[in-house]
Amino acid sequence: MLTVALPLFGGDNLFILSKNPKVFSKCVSLNRRSSPFKIRSSLSVEEIEKRVDRSAEEGELSSKLQPSASFPPIRVAKRVVLVRHGQSTWNEEGRIQGSSDFSVLTQKGESQAETSRQMLIDDAFDICFSSPLIRSKRTAEIIWGARKEGIITEAELREIDLYSFQGLLKHEGKAKFGAAYRQWQIDAANFNIDGHYPVRELWARARSCWTKILAHESRSVLVVAHNAVNQALVATAIGLGTEYFRILLQSNCGASVLDFTPCLDGGSPSICLNRLNQTPNSPIAAGSSGGRKTSNRIILVCHGAVQGELEAAISCADEKPMNMLGVIQSQKTAELLLDLKVNTIISSPRMASIETANAISRVQEAADCLGADCVPRYMEMKRMRDLDVENILQQPKKDATKVPFLQSDWLKEYEDEAISRMWDQSGWAWKSLLEELSSDSEGENVIVAVGHPVAHVALIGHCLNLTKEWLGSFHLDAGSVSVVDFPDGPAGRGVIRCINYTAHLGRWSIPITRSTLNDEEF
Repeated sequence: MLTVALPLFGGDNLFILSKNPKVFSKCVSLNRRSSPFKIRSSLSVEEIEKRVDRSAEEGELSSKLQPSASFPPIRVAKRVVLVRHGQSTWNEEGRIQGSSDFSVLTQKGESQAETSRQMLIDDAFDICFSSPLIRSKRTAEIIWGARKEGIITEAELREIDLYSFQGLLKHEGKAKFGAAYRQWQIDAANFNIDGHYPVRELWARARSCWTKILAHESRSVLVVAHNAVNQALVATAIGLGTEYFRILLQSNCGASVLDFTPCLDGGSPSICLNRLNQTPNSPIAAGSSGGRKTSNRIILVCHGAVQGELEAAISCADEKPMNMLGVIQSQKTAELLLDLKVNTIISSPRMASIETANAISRVQEAADCLGADCVPRYMEMKRMRDLDVENILQQPKKDATKVPFLQSDWLKEYEDEAISRMWDQSGWAWKSLLEELSSDSEGENVIVAVGHPVAHVALIGHCLNLTKEWLGSFHLDAGSVSVVDFPDGPAGRGVIRCINYTAHLGRWSIPITRSTLNDEEF
């Protein structure tokens, strides 16, 4: 039975609600403000210094972060759905494909494309852009089905050009190119082969693709392409540079969704990543992140829908329990995590987050008892004050028009001071989650964090080493799941496996191309 402890006051951030009846509930003091919080860098000081020196010598292109990339103005809102092709014969062989055109879809790849077709069958796409390569064109044909409009083949949507690497098995590339192959693995942004910088060229090509896609009159666009080029399309859309290559995962037939909203003054549109890598299969299945095995993972779970949420703006001044839809969503999420051994569940002290965390805990316990030995699993249940951002966002600007939470321009409803406080607090929360992930140095360590969508948007921003200006670049729905893997351990860089995954919610999920406000805005 779950032991409930009273909330703590003062500087303590976490307290444990132990599932082991032999252990009394105890407080855990993090002394979080004993030293200033620093955003975690993905590189060591030595590595950064080496890169700076090398950049000066080689004339490296700078990669300046911008929360909204500069694109031509658009007249109406657009939604663009990016899909990677299904598994190919060279994917299966472990062969480096690049922009070569010798591989075709495997039977599994055809099946993945068919699953994606069913997932998108009711979505009202106006047009489809496809890479000219066979594996992508075939995936596009399966997904597009019997729609009347033709598929536009765009050469710049081809996969990254890897020149002499193309066609080699990975161990052959390592043996033949040695240091160059190693650089491709650990420093892809500065990787040079045959006189080319493939990742830099890809980013430039992705920006050119966006100009062509946004110039089309359609409002709902399907783009079927490849792993690397889809990463570049997502990154360039939200203003991320080449150093984010291999950070935003794109699985076979995974769907990513970007919303473009016109600017009233005719400038560059505002851009929001609505979801990343919504896959036909479960995003929490054991496997690799970008080809690397991982045993450390943080899963961000948004609590289920709460009472009155459809009418309310983002502020949540009162404690609200989940409504019936929220209860169903939390149970669906718990079932999604059924086959995953969770070590720790950390939730916001808010009622809806606690209810969702309890649902996950109950299913985790039941999963162990399904085995022959029925050995109970003891996991820690904790609450983290810094995950509670609703108390900060209770006071919007007096003259602001209420905007539904996480919709376009929702940040404008709040004073800069409140946004800054929320961002700083979420930074402490992310630091605490990383410390918790580091606490178990042996074996698999999976942490589930349950909180409000806004809190998790901020955590994703901190994971990517961004600033508060990027808060409007991501969207999360109630009941959604986002997964961050750490293939290099908790001290390494986080790889985003998926953002805003909702396929597990079944008919309670959000259709990919459905309008979220009205007919004028997606």
